[in-house]
Amino acid sequence: MGGLLPAVVQDAASLRVLMLGYMNREALQATLERGRVTFFSRSKGRLWTKGEQSGHVLELVAIAPDCDGDALLVQARPRGPTCHTGRTSCFPAAPGDAVAELDAVVAARLVEAPAGSYTRRLLDAGLARIAQKVGEEGVETALAAVTADDVALRGEAADLVYHLLVLLRARGLDWDAVRAELARRARPAPG
Repeated sequence: MGGLLPAVVQDAASLRVLMLGYMNREALQATLERGRVTFFSRSKGRLWTKGEQSGHVLELVAIAPDCDGDALLVQARPRGPTCHTGRTSCFPAAPGDAVAELDAVVAARLVEAPAGSYTRRLLDAGLARIAQKVGEEGVETALAAVTADDVALRGEAADLVYHLLVLLRARGLDWDAVRAELARRARPAPG
């Protein structure tokens, strides 16, 4: 392909596929040196850093080749929409991690503190109140399970996850920390 490799860009937090671009050796080097995802634009015939005009850059987290070394997976943190249409992804139906996306909303509430936000009220009530809510939601989830009410179980499980995310953020942790712990536990024990 004339020295170009397809580069699939994935949101490092939500795992949603954001876009496809092409990298040559220079684009890869620029990406690694600057920490901003850079491609070789086939239409412009030059290196192009995502967001150079819009400001919606992709901050590099990791790059890995596929098993054949003929494509790259680029994990990045998007700073604004990735697609030129203003959407999060160039692939509107691309699946992502809904929990990670909710965690991002909770994180934003920590900073923005919009008036009337339930998340903000929980955070302002303090760690003990948030922990109490996690306990309440855990009990409600268990009760929905034993009464075989699947609709209630889905709803209570969602409430439990939300309150757990708020509790994690209140303690300075995030969903990535839990995901990393789960990945650690999933690795086989040495020996």
